[in-house]
Amino acid sequence: MMLSRLFKNVSWGRAAHEQSSPMFDAPARKPNNPQIDHPPEPLRFVVATRKTAPEFHAVTATGRSLAFHGVPPGSLRLFPNNTHGLAKIYNIAIEESVAEPAILVFLHDDVHLLDFDLPKRLRAAVNEFQIVGVAGNKRRLRGQPAWAFINDAFTMDSLDNLSGVVGHGTGFPPSNLSRFGPPGQQVKLLDGLMLFAKSATMHDCGLRFDERFEFHFYDMDFCRQAELKGISMGTWPISVIHESMGTFGSKAWRAAHRLYVDKWQD
Repeated sequence: MMLSRLFKNVSWGRAAHEQSSPMFDAPARKPNNPQIDHPPEPLRFVVATRKTAPEFHAVTATGRSLAFHGVPPGSLRLFPNNTHGLAKIYNIAIEESVAEPAILVFLHDDVHLLDFDLPKRLRAAVNEFQIVGVAGNKRRLRGQPAWAFINDAFTMDSLDNLSGVVGHGTGFPPSNLSRFGPPGQQVKLLDGLMLFAKSATMHDCGLRFDERFEFHFYDMDFCRQAELKGISMGTWPISVIHESMGTFGSKAWRAAHRLYVDKWQD
């Protein structure tokens, strides 16, 4: 079922000789007290793609967007030629960040990043919520098959419970703009097209993605784990266009749904 029917290897870390970007490097500032005042973490984008690295940069929405924003190689953890589930890939990036903490931005490879103030918005968001996305639901129900739906008939939840704005299409302007509700609100479930958090948040509480969920429901499960650990989640106003409309009801989706229901017993 299409979502539109339901609502109208790049290196890890930066070596000294690598080109940097003042927009994406941690902002330089002189500490008032070196013992307690530290510069903020850098941004690190984590993306898995079936494309080769050159193809990713040349043809994918995310690759072209990151190039437009001037994201340097050291701020991108790319997994090209990928055949693994996103949960496994994201966990690798989380483990790697033990040595080099960062704000980790988990992104699908088909997302157009349109926000000209992207670094500023990402940093502001993680100072408000511990885990952030662009769209989500303020409540969670038994039997909920996705963050926006309330039952397995794919009935969309009331807009009073939803938050965020996402464009859909292959470029600008989007084919449609889904205005779920005002962003900047605390939620219980987030759309996995873009999730970001300080790596320390996940290390401090032992939060990881469940690798049994290769694609479908990895985001729902991650949010439920975060809720149990008392981690705050929220949406943020970041302009994006997502090329995928979802594959709800597919064979792979239904298998993952059964796994999700069995795990959480609802």
